[in-house]
Amino acid sequence: MGTLVGHVAPGFAFFALGFWHLFNHIRLHFLHPNSYTSSPWFPTSKLRYLELFLIMVGSSISISMELFIGPESHQPFDPDGTIPSNHLHNFEHSSISTTFFIYAAFAILLDKISPKAKYSLTQFLGAVAFAQQLLLFHLHSADHMGVEGQYHLLLQSAIVVSLFTTLMGIGLPKSFIVSFIRSLSILYQGVWLIVMGYMLWTPELIPKGCFIHSEEGHQVVRCSSDEALHRAKSLVNIQFSWTLIAITIFAMSFYLVLVKLYGEHAEYSTLTKEEDLELEEDSDDVESQKESKRGEPTNFIQMGKGYAVMDIER
Repeated sequence: MGTLVGHVAPGFAFFALGFWHLFNHIRLHFLHPNSYTSSPWFPTSKLRYLELFLIMVGSSISISMELFIGPESHQPFDPDGTIPSNHLHNFEHSSISTTFFIYAAFAILLDKISPKAKYSLTQFLGAVAFAQQLLLFHLHSADHMGVEGQYHLLLQSAIVVSLFTTLMGIGLPKSFIVSFIRSLSILYQGVWLIVMGYMLWTPELIPKGCFIHSEEGHQVVRCSSDEALHRAKSLVNIQFSWTLIAITIFAMSFYLVLVKLYGEHAEYSTLTKEEDLELEEDSDDVESQKESKRGEPTNFIQMGKGYAVMDIER
């Protein structure tokens, strides 16, 4: 993962997954505003488990790249069977991918075997995957103090949001805002991974006073002085802030676009229900008026009969 492609490829996968969930949650909320219920994954019309299959394929490719294709010897171990220091991060990244593979595989099995418990258990598996991701990035064997460490530190904030909203989704399956934020946090992870890939492994984009240096088999960004390092970290913070602003604008704009596409249908359904209620009220008023009209002659006749009796008695 310590390359441009190693960050951009999984970043695009997270972005696509987050965008897919964001679109489906907004669409589902507009189509069923009163009965909206979140879903941990979304089937497609032609292939029900396409999303989960793609997660499994992507995770398998990531594991293969980290442990077998990426290393020069095409295997991650030393001749004595131990893990060399320069391959520790490969095992960390592959462990994250393995957890996401397990999530997708069991999500399929739960959908087939246990439909009643599939939602809560699938959400739990998703939370485990994000917890694993957070743990290994927080305790990453790569540099924690340099520019790359600052990128990883800020990435963890997005992972924390994904983790907590997934856990909240277990108890709040009907909350649209929880699903919306979770989808957006997954999308944000992807965008930030792509930004990391280009900013850390493109020589023209390295901050002033810093340079790319090869250490333990992979390239890292080093700075010539503490002042240059402080400036580089500040630039990373500004990038994160600008990215957050851009993602927020994108999310709100995307929501408003879908309002025009699906909002009219939701409004039509609401108006139809209101019209039905009005018709029922009107029908009640008509019936009451009919009853009152029917009652008036009867009361008049009874009153007439009463006066006639009184006259006879006189």
